[in-house]
Amino acid sequence: MAVVSPKKDIKDLRFDELKAELRALGEPGFRAGQVFSWLYRKGKATFGEFSDISKGLKEKLETNYFIGRMDVDERRRSADGTEKFLFRLPGGYFIETVLIPSGKRRTVCLSTQAGCKFACAFCASGLDGFKRNLSPSEITGQVLFLRDTLDRELTNLVFMGMGEPLDNFDNLEKAVRIMNSPEGMEIAARRMTISTCGLVPGIERLAKLDLQMNLSLSLHAVTDRLRDKLMPVNKKYPLEKVIEACEDYLRLGGRMMTLEYILIKDVNDSRNDAEGLAGIARRLRAKLNIIPYSPVAGLDYEGSDEPALRTFIQRLEERKVHVTRRQSKGTDIAAACGQLAGRAKSAGRHS
Repeated sequence: MAVVSPKKDIKDLRFDELKAELRALGEPGFRAGQVFSWLYRKGKATFGEFSDISKGLKEKLETNYFIGRMDVDERRRSADGTEKFLFRLPGGYFIETVLIPSGKRRTVCLSTQAGCKFACAFCASGLDGFKRNLSPSEITGQVLFLRDTLDRELTNLVFMGMGEPLDNFDNLEKAVRIMNSPEGMEIAARRMTISTCGLVPGIERLAKLDLQMNLSLSLHAVTDRLRDKLMPVNKKYPLEKVIEACEDYLRLGGRMMTLEYILIKDVNDSRNDAEGLAGIARRLRAKLNIIPYSPVAGLDYEGSDEPALRTFIQRLEERKVHVTRRQSKGTDIAAACGQLAGRAKSAGRHS
């Protein structure tokens, strides 16, 4: 008895992969362009809506593929306009996506993993451990849901949601290429920012791609001693190794570096911390995002108060570095990464 291969999500395929598979099915390569247009330009969710392809090709598509969709479990809107979406994945896991308005910008914060294995001491995403990587279609699906289902105009994509993007490198790269390709979503690489906690091999691989995306390093401490405590990944990839990898990224054509620094009361907000942070920023010619800490239930950390935050930023500015205070958005809807998924788990909504 012949073994029937299971259908796969057609949105897990890059353009060149789809073209090769359609040729193997006896179809000319240009059909891939038509299919990509229906999926990513017109945002159609069923093969029956592909009006310019033959009945025979539709049958082949139906036989071999499906078009996945994102299943929204919960949606919240903040008083400041921030919107947060909790998506349920097959298997009952949850991920979060946040849409952040700021002036004319509409930034989407995307997840790349369900849960996180890196267990940063101050973060909600890793409290329940790592579940699995997201597929390319689940990464792009977050964008397609906001753009097509909700008709939101999007300007920027940041891979800063649940999980460590560079720990899911292959699926991340495939999703980014689909988003960036002229046949796909045609989103400029300069409008995408990849965040990392400091995975040196991933930074090295990212530097070798022919995509000039922005790189953001979640720093949060300027000494190995403190970073070991806050971010256990630092024990494997110490600070100096991470900085050297970032220097190589910039040297090989990376577009821009940002250092993310969450300010935590009596932990990383001293004068010495500010001096060390300014030194790293100058070395990498990076801009700084100073982020007030959003408290997480079950964790003992507190955000620095307003005077301490202003003093810290002033010390950085005195050292001639480009610093921005990131405004806390969506605090009334648990917009900090991992908080809403954690509440869903606590409510017993995992399968």
